[in-house]
Amino acid sequence: MSSYSWAQTTSLEQMWWFVIFVLWPLAELFVIVKVSEAIGFLWMLVLLIISWPIGTRILRSQGRAAWRQFAQAVQAGRTPTEEVLNGALVLVGGLLILVPGFITDAIGLLLLVPPTRALAKAAVKRHHGSSWIHRATRLGNGWGFNRGNSDAQSNPPREEYDVDSTAVDLDNPELKP
Repeated sequence: MSSYSWAQTTSLEQMWWFVIFVLWPLAELFVIVKVSEAIGFLWMLVLLIISWPIGTRILRSQGRAAWRQFAQAVQAGRTPTEEVLNGALVLVGGLLILVPGFITDAIGLLLLVPPTRALAKAAVKRHHGSSWIHRATRLGNGWGFNRGNSDAQSNPPREEYDVDSTAVDLDNPELKP
């Protein structure tokens, strides 16, 4: 059991939780009210409802593209750092579209459109560095990444094992009906 408590969190962490759980919903509500005042309640509701299928469709197509890029990187034998980051941003964008609200829809759509996603990818790399992304996606030579790569000298291939085993069925009288 962890002894981590709210008192041990930093003030920056507490601020982020406050923004996410208090200020963000209030901002979404404010925008919903303003949009409703501008175009009417019914049209505002239609916009909120229609964003789900449109966003889901965009998410599906961009998710497939991200998966293809990931598979190509693995097939080429290189660490799929960029592809994993791209897929993570597509996933976050899709989740934001599924959350009702105009602010989340706008941010989600921006993350699903490739040109703006490239800007978000650059921002993530700049602020978090690519080292943790590279570490998270580097599963080692045993998984098929980095084979035939220039990294092969620093990471020699693992020894492969050929294992033979036998399975035996045991009759257990307790298991019979």
